[in-house]
Amino acid sequence: MKKIEHWDVENEQFWQETGKPIAFRNLWISIPNLLCGFAVWLYWGMLAKFIQKVHFANPEFFNFTFMNDGQPYEEKAYRALMFTLPAAAGLAGATLRIPNSFMIAICGGRNVKFMTTIMLLLPALGAGFALQDGNVSFLTLVVLATLSGVGGGAFASSMSNISFFFPKRMQGLSLGLNAGLGNAGVSVMQFLLPWIITFGAFGGIGGDPYTWATKLADGSTQPNEMWVQNAALVWVPVLLFLAIAAYVGMNNLPQHKCGSTPKAVGTYLWLTLLGYLGAAVGIVLLIAPWGGFPVLLKIFVVLVVAVLVTLSAMRYLTPRETKANLVNQFTIFRSKHNWIMTWIYTMTFGSFIGYANAFPKLIDDVFGVVRVGANGEALASAIANVNAPVSSSYIWIGAGVGALIRPVGGWLADKWGGARVTQWDTVIMIGATIGAGYFVALASASNTPEEYFVPFLLLFILLFATTGIGNGSTFRMIPIIFSKEQAGPVLGWTSAIAAYGAFLIPKIFATQIAAGTPQYALYGFAAYYLSCLILNWWFYARKNAEVPC
Repeated sequence: MKKIEHWDVENEQFWQETGKPIAFRNLWISIPNLLCGFAVWLYWGMLAKFIQKVHFANPEFFNFTFMNDGQPYEEKAYRALMFTLPAAAGLAGATLRIPNSFMIAICGGRNVKFMTTIMLLLPALGAGFALQDGNVSFLTLVVLATLSGVGGGAFASSMSNISFFFPKRMQGLSLGLNAGLGNAGVSVMQFLLPWIITFGAFGGIGGDPYTWATKLADGSTQPNEMWVQNAALVWVPVLLFLAIAAYVGMNNLPQHKCGSTPKAVGTYLWLTLLGYLGAAVGIVLLIAPWGGFPVLLKIFVVLVVAVLVTLSAMRYLTPRETKANLVNQFTIFRSKHNWIMTWIYTMTFGSFIGYANAFPKLIDDVFGVVRVGANGEALASAIANVNAPVSSSYIWIGAGVGALIRPVGGWLADKWGGARVTQWDTVIMIGATIGAGYFVALASASNTPEEYFVPFLLLFILLFATTGIGNGSTFRMIPIIFSKEQAGPVLGWTSAIAAYGAFLIPKIFATQIAAGTPQYALYGFAAYYLSCLILNWWFYARKNAEVPC
């Protein structure tokens, strides 16, 4: 690919004659790479669901005793344990977004996208082979989930990269397309995996299926087969193709002071390693027992420690030249608007990615079991709900709506202003969250929870839609609030912190499901959204706001 010596997309003549075709070529290659990054990062929510199903059908498979004194887990505890896998992936992906926030200016857009896609092959291949063994250790799966975090980290660098290619007037649409269609990887994954695990798609390489028999009402038995490992292996050929496309078809820009390709790749690997260091510290703290320390408070402490370890490592464990570039970009931390927009953007993207990560198991854990008898008294142990909805038919809809509607949020923000769109979007978001919590409460207290599934699903689809629109509108606000030089790092940083939603939301649901009150998690999220509504109105949306946008 020919090196670009000059780049000025705010110059209309340059944009029309030179910049436009290059910008869109990089965008169209960036989108499927980001899509697969999201898929590999967040397929742990689906894998946890599949593993749990196999185990409950035949306890000999995936009979984990991890951190449980060598004893198998009871039903509720096993369900809570399985949330650890998407939470570990979420924590790693969010933490890796921190170095990714600053990588583009140091390593170059093409180099980062190529290496990210190559790195995704490690967890895809690793999980594909590890899951062929029904006695695989839980710790092995935690490590593989952590490695999958590179796909989550890619979002920060991808968005920062695309922001350099398009003029300000097109930031809402271009960033919305990249993020929205990239986020669609969650929905594509949730739609694809329930099908790909039903047959031996990879022959001998894919291994044998997990088999069990289900007893039917007439006394006969129905054989079942599931190739759980296919959920990971299916991404390998796609990733190989996309890595080549990124290397051949994407560009580094003159603004990217990355030097030679080998040097840039080395810098990328080092910064990624520092991100994994922060993630590893956080995950060790997450799974270690803390005695009587409050579980919810522990979750937030783990998050803060992971962020501080990663930032400190980047500040003090990088070569002098790289450190100087990072310190220059770290000036964003002096701006209060960086912190305000981080809080607000976490509401939108953090909710989208967190709900997408938790949604497959949440449906099964709320509507797939019955916890009360016909007289309304709690059962000694939950029983399977024979009338439970088939979750695989629905789980992909919410994330798909949220992802595909994101460009609409960017377009509306271009037309009416990001703060105004965000304000009204947040109002609807609060209502949908409270409504979903209400129907979860009714389902949890009913011996026919499936009666409340449809209103719950519709409200959750609405909630996903509001996260998508808010994603687009808040991202449009950032290039207006900040200068061109600061907008890229701020876009990356806000997306990094927001990505911790992929860790926080599954863990919060896990604690509340273990306590028997999953609706409290949703009510808590609604209270947080209210704080975002107030901040957005005060600083950006009201008349005479400090920074109207």
